[in-house]
Amino acid sequence: MDILAELTPIFQEVFDDDSIIVTRQSTANDIDAWDSLTHMNMVMAVEVRFKVRFALGELPALKNVGDLVDLVQKKLNKK
Repeated sequence: MDILAELTPIFQEVFDDDSIIVTRQSTANDIDAWDSLTHMNMVMAVEVRFKVRFALGELPALKNVGDLVDLVQKKLNKK
């Protein structure tokens, strides 16, 4: 499963911007509409898509999309 490729349409939908293409290096600074509310919407959309749950303590450690990909992969490996 290419988690990064599956994140792009999630980001496009949450941020209502079809031009968004996320990379492992993408951060909130790269997407104009990325604020605390859209961040939580994105996290929830990722949880739904991959059928995983994130602990609140895991989220502050995410520095970029690559960290999110790694966390999703870790959660999927535990299933």
